Amino acid sequence: MAAPGYTESDKAEDVKHLHSMGYAQELERRLSRFSNFAVSFSIICILSGGINSLAQATSGAGGIGIGIGWLVGCFVSLTFAVAMSQISSAYPTAGGLYHWGSILGNRGTGWVTAWLNLLGLITVLGAINVGTWTFFVGAFGPALGIEGSLTNQMIFLVVITGAQALINHLGIKLTAKLTDFSGYLIFFGSILIAVVCLFCAETWDFSRLFTFHNYSGDAGGGVWPQVSNAWVFALGLLLPIYTITGYDASAHTSEETIKAASSVPRAMVMSVIWSAVFGYLFLAAFILMIPNMDDAAKQGWNVFFWAFDQRVPSGIKEFVYLVVFIAQLLCGLATVTSASRMIFAFSRDGGLPGSSALAKVSPTYRTPVAAIWTASILSVLFVWGSTLVSVAGTSAYTIVVSCTVIFLFLSFTVPIVLGMLAWGTPKWDKMGPWNMGRGIFMLFAFLSIVSMILIFIIGIQPPNDWALYITVGFFILTAIVWFAFERNRFQGPPLGDIIAARQAAIKAAEQAVGETGH
Repeated sequence: MAAPGYTESDKAEDVKHLHSMGYAQELERRLSRFSNFAVSFSIICILSGGINSLAQATSGAGGIGIGIGWLVGCFVSLTFAVAMSQISSAYPTAGGLYHWGSILGNRGTGWVTAWLNLLGLITVLGAINVGTWTFFVGAFGPALGIEGSLTNQMIFLVVITGAQALINHLGIKLTAKLTDFSGYLIFFGSILIAVVCLFCAETWDFSRLFTFHNYSGDAGGGVWPQVSNAWVFALGLLLPIYTITGYDASAHTSEETIKAASSVPRAMVMSVIWSAVFGYLFLAAFILMIPNMDDAAKQGWNVFFWAFDQRVPSGIKEFVYLVVFIAQLLCGLATVTSASRMIFAFSRDGGLPGSSALAKVSPTYRTPVAAIWTASILSVLFVWGSTLVSVAGTSAYTIVVSCTVIFLFLSFTVPIVLGMLAWGTPKWDKMGPWNMGRGIFMLFAFLSIVSMILIFIIGIQPPNDWALYITVGFFILTAIVWFAFERNRFQGPPLGDIIAARQAAIKAAEQAVGETGH
């Protein structure tokens, strides 16, 4: 039965589009336009990155890091979302970035895009859940008598990541209900924090949002090393840029979204816009509440809890913390969804070891069960292994996480560049219903390239300078693996005559999972 508001004709059109790309409708289409938006909005989760990474602004350039820096950084992220939205409308498949990189380029560019995106998603899942643990310890640890030890952290990660995987395992219907709730919760939480901060502020000194002060070095609790005024502002842009990412999840869940060719691109763009607006709302209010910016900067990564301890009554404070904590848990849940669909899509074309198992869809739950648990387990193993290793006195975990966003944005940039080259050629001769026109696409594609250069330059500055070597090493290693092994083995997504030849296999695959829409 079709979902409410989703006619059999709509379903037939979605399935027909998927068949034309050589794939079966194995996953279940249940996500509405809002649900698709909520997946990306939940992963962006301004109540996660916007709070856990807040010190990048308050211990950097001060109030202007939010007043101006947040808006600049959000626009940087928006350039990618707008450019990718046009491509997603033409090619609405799970693992979208991998397919775009392959179809608009070739097998090699698709393969590299897939690995960039996959490594980014696995490590960012680990980083999100570590951030949730850090917030949990800061908010509730003292009252519960829980210390922030590595052992406690790993137990916490195993429990919550396992729960996130299990919920995903049990079907997209349950996941969608929770991510829908997450979307509303983030809106509510942002307004709640803004109201609490404005109510508890001693004065509303709006000039604070546009006041610059260089807090790098000891003045900012050592969050950033001592740098020049221009650099400390640029480094603060990492707060919004690192927070406003993950909107590619809308593309990864394309095959589970109704009217995907129009719903997915809209969801990608709007998830960034609403995150920017509501993030600015509560972060600006927080800056107004801070008793003193100099004292706040010295708190470093503890600035959020310090400010709430200074100004907010106990009961209200605990309620805010609870709302934020739940939102952060659901952020990880949505990230498992995104990462598992990427693994599923790449494995469907034989791109990963054990692809035959990773590409299987449960007939009972209509989810890629092996991909879900693989993404979750790998994220926990990444955190455990990387926290045990140090490089030049810096935790390998910190270094790799700094590379995560570079990898993710590079995986966005590759298909965008290929789209610029392929527009109007046989590789991309039919635009989707979300059609901004060539001029707008080319403008935002160009801005995305400029933004990628900016992100890379900022992302490899101290204390994350090892990110440069890891990124260069990644490309050297992938080149060796591609030319030595994968170039002759990996066939990429089906194209041309191969699609026609797969129609019988497509029908069999759909019958195996009980899909009746072929």
